[in-house]
Amino acid sequence: MTRSSSVRSGSYREFWPRYLGEHRRAATRALHYTGTCLGLFLLAGAVARGDWRLAVAALVCGYAFAWIGHAFVERNRPATFTHPWWSFISDFRMLFTWLAGGPPASRGEPARRKDRE
Repeated sequence: MTRSSSVRSGSYREFWPRYLGEHRRAATRALHYTGTCLGLFLLAGAVARGDWRLAVAALVCGYAFAWIGHAFVERNRPATFTHPWWSFISDFRMLFTWLAGGPPASRGEPARRKDRE
């Protein structure tokens, strides 16, 4: 497992490209999207039902999917350990960029050149 996330970034602007670089594989991003969406669903259920256990399950679910992706797909250390808040924000930023159909480079993939398609 690589330790690329053990390097601390001085600013979020520095952190974001590094974060994307640690989510290069589509399977890793898919696991993040799944965990984040399920976490939001569980959080909504916690509010609707007034059940704090669902809020705890939301956090566990969100992080479990992401960490599985880092451990078994990317084989790197999650940014959560060095920048917990920026990592949390970036999970949502990456999801919303994907949902909005953002350009491939913003999702951590190399941009496709037209002459190679």
